[in-house]
Amino acid sequence: MISFFSQLPLLQAAANPGGQMMTMLITFGLIIFIFYFLVIRPQNKKQKEAKRMIEALKKGDKVVTIGGIRGQVTSVKEQTVTIKIDTDTKIEVNKSAVSSVLEKKESPAKSKE
Repeated sequence: MISFFSQLPLLQAAANPGGQMMTMLITFGLIIFIFYFLVIRPQNKKQKEAKRMIEALKKGDKVVTIGGIRGQVTSVKEQTVTIKIDTDTKIEVNKSAVSSVLEKKESPAKSKE
């Protein structure tokens, strides 16, 4: 009789394996949900913002490249940008090498307002 009562918790755990499985699935679901909102979503926002910045590059913008080179955009092509570093020095880099825009050249319509 004593051995039967000592094995009773084991029998109850074996009889309810679905509850443990459901708890595990809910836990994994919460981990994936939290991971999405803390890691994936902010990264996607940064990528979209960088893409918009690169698409909006125009002549006269002051930029910084990934390598830390600062200069002014002199021409924009489909895949590349020419940057004037010094009075006689110009370099051509891929658009993806531009890390940030320091100053945007104002369009004529905005400057008249």
